[in-house]
Amino acid sequence: MLQTSVVCSTGMIRYWRVFHARDRKHAPMPGPTPPEKLTVDAVNALVGQPLAPSRWRVIDQAMIDDFADLINDHQYIHVDPVRARASPFGGTVAHGFLSLSIFGGLAAEIAPKLENGQMSVNYGFDRIRFAAPVREGAEVRTVLTLKAVEAQGSGVVNLLYDAVLEIRGEGKPAIVAEWRVRHYLQGEAAGLGA
Repeated sequence: MLQTSVVCSTGMIRYWRVFHARDRKHAPMPGPTPPEKLTVDAVNALVGQPLAPSRWRVIDQAMIDDFADLINDHQYIHVDPVRARASPFGGTVAHGFLSLSIFGGLAAEIAPKLENGQMSVNYGFDRIRFAAPVREGAEVRTVLTLKAVEAQGSGVVNLLYDAVLEIRGEGKPAIVAEWRVRHYLQGEAAGLGA
């Protein structure tokens, strides 16, 4: 641990401090019951169906300020409530990438887990649009619709989702995206229909 601290850049140490402080200020709220583990065939049967939405999560000014410190983006629309009132947003708004980060955490609460799953990783996005700003104090939640299940070699399954980060009480979502998640399975091939 000491060796890691010595080789870490100042930015990484700052990252650690900001996020560990943030964890104390923004303790995770209880979410929905984690989904049961499913076979690949059972997940494949979910294609085209929306999954249950995640819990709602508030994005407050403290979270926005911490994120601004983390990524060094202190534009007034994010961190200066007085000046931001005169902006087209009428107040401070979350960074698009903060909204995207919150999306990922909420998505993990509701995305299907695979039987014999060793791990899953965010494999990226085919498309992302920041469709509407998330104003300070707004509540957001993730909604996923499974679009495709693809076996890729032995023990690897890729899932493609139509994904939305909704804002409570708003007609337009914060984020609309196509999101890929890669699952690595233990001890068996990931063939569909096997």
